[in-house]
Amino acid sequence: MSHNAAPAGAEVRAAAARIVARVLVDRISADDALEGETSVHLRDRSLLGALVFGALRWHHRLEWQTARLLTKPLKRDQEELGALLRIGLLQLQELRVPPHAAVSATVDAAALLELRSAAGLVNAVLRRFQRERAKLESDIQTVPEARFSHAAWLINALRNDWPDDWTRILDGNNAAAPMWLRVNLRRTTRAAYLETLSAAGIAAEAAPDIATAVRLAAPQPVESLPGFSAGQVSVQDICAQRAAPLLELAAGQRVLDACAAPGGKTGHILEACADLAEVWAVDRDGERLARVADNLRRLELTARLVTGDATAPARWWDGRPFDRILLDAPCSAVGVIRRHPDIKVLRRPEDVDGAVALQAKLLRALWPLLAPGGLLVYATCTVLRRENGDQMTAFSGAEPTIAAAETWQNLPGEAEGDGFYYAGLRKPHALPTASVPPQP
Repeated sequence: MSHNAAPAGAEVRAAAARIVARVLVDRISADDALEGETSVHLRDRSLLGALVFGALRWHHRLEWQTARLLTKPLKRDQEELGALLRIGLLQLQELRVPPHAAVSATVDAAALLELRSAAGLVNAVLRRFQRERAKLESDIQTVPEARFSHAAWLINALRNDWPDDWTRILDGNNAAAPMWLRVNLRRTTRAAYLETLSAAGIAAEAAPDIATAVRLAAPQPVESLPGFSAGQVSVQDICAQRAAPLLELAAGQRVLDACAAPGGKTGHILEACADLAEVWAVDRDGERLARVADNLRRLELTARLVTGDATAPARWWDGRPFDRILLDAPCSAVGVIRRHPDIKVLRRPEDVDGAVALQAKLLRALWPLLAPGGLLVYATCTVLRRENGDQMTAFSGAEPTIAAAETWQNLPGEAEGDGFYYAGLRKPHALPTASVPPQP
């Protein structure tokens, strides 16, 4: 290595610190921030992801530890230095990196971030952690935000909603999520696909209660999955795979998938019933709707894709009622934190308020589009009762034409699935034909 070359491993740690700082400062998703990072060698991409997602998953704990280990707080404009310190602490606790290598590479990364003067501070903090680790681990038990590594407001909300399960939910959010696949039963059988995986040296097993679901023993790049490009299989959590069966699909039905992007559930609806009369996939974001088109193209399936606001159907609906509506409602997404740990640092209490208001507006707007005798399935990937049971209670109380509501909730990690909620709302048969609701 030349005298001026960066030490081995320093580049990836510097890149990880830049990305984590950007997520926090610019409030963008980790996936988007990672997509824009081109300086890291392909061989280091896996480590980069582990550092970024690990630092976000354990952010609140690492932040508390950092504050205890510093002699004076960092300034507000030192976000990259703070991120680098947390990444150093992460390696000493959660990753299989030899401690001396973790400390050395993290110290060297300071120079790459133009924080050369802070290298001594990084070294001192990480060395002090190694000396005081036992005391820190003892003290952390008395600080819920650090112990569970969640924001205090979210811990309190979960404790209020789930007094018997809140610690299990928090622990589930902190665990690594398994990789689930949905087998396209129009192309192959699940048993045949499991044999194909086995022949490729990929260990997997079938879910007992979802006919399409397969869990991989270890996550795999999608390009390495047999038949993925040919549409034999898609990546989808087991709980997300419950949506299509709950719709009770049958030949001849018109189906609306509202808020459809990125299209996983749209694809499953089309796979689940070959003789549907029509499937509409509606989303207000044209760019995200393009991802639905990409997914359906890979599956060789077609739907009517509509760029439109589901709270204002008069602008895009043709006036003919739908037999089935899937409302995959925008939500706080706190049920999928284990897959998207950046939600821990990005989500705010006011975001939940906004989601609750939007969900209620969507329900009011879409219910008139449902045919008499039809079924609307309301879905969220959250476990907050305001967005789920309370939302259904409020809507059922305000809407006299709901014949029955059946609900289902999965907590994060339960049955190895994400946190998901479903409610099936049925409309009685004896109703006049739907009409376009007035727009506010």
